[in-house]
Amino acid sequence: MGVQLNHTIIWCRDKQASAAFLTGLLGLPAAVPFGPMLVVRLDNDVSVDFYENDGEISLQHYAYLVSEAEFDAIFARIRERGLSYWADPAKLQAAEIYRLHGGRGVYFDDPDGHLLEVMTRPYPVGAA
Repeated sequence: MGVQLNHTIIWCRDKQASAAFLTGLLGLPAAVPFGPMLVVRLDNDVSVDFYENDGEISLQHYAYLVSEAEFDAIFARIRERGLSYWADPAKLQAAEIYRLHGGRGVYFDDPDGHLLEVMTRPYPVGAA
C-alpha cells in the first residue's frame, strides 16, 4: 500500500452545525459520532472529522472533487441557501465560478470561515 490520506480534523465552533452544513451541501450521508468528533465519510475512504474548539480557529482550505452532475446539484444548493461564492480563493471574483483545466469550480465559506472548494477536475500537478 502506498501513502494515502485517511482523515483530517476540522476545528469548528459547533460540530453538529459544521457537519450538517457539509453533508447537506455535498449531498452526503449524515455524520457519525466517533469519540468527541463527528465524522463525515467521503467516497474515497477519507473522512473529515469535525472537532469543537472554543479557542482560536486557524482557517483552512478544503477542496472536494466532484462529478459534473454533483457540481450542478451542489452549486444549486449554494445559490438556494443564498451563500456567497467566488471564482477565486482571494474572493475577488464574487458570484462567479471558475472554468479551469476543462472543468468547473467554486469557492465558498463554511460556518467557521474555512474556505471550501468544489471542483470537477483536479489541478494538474506542476501546473502554473
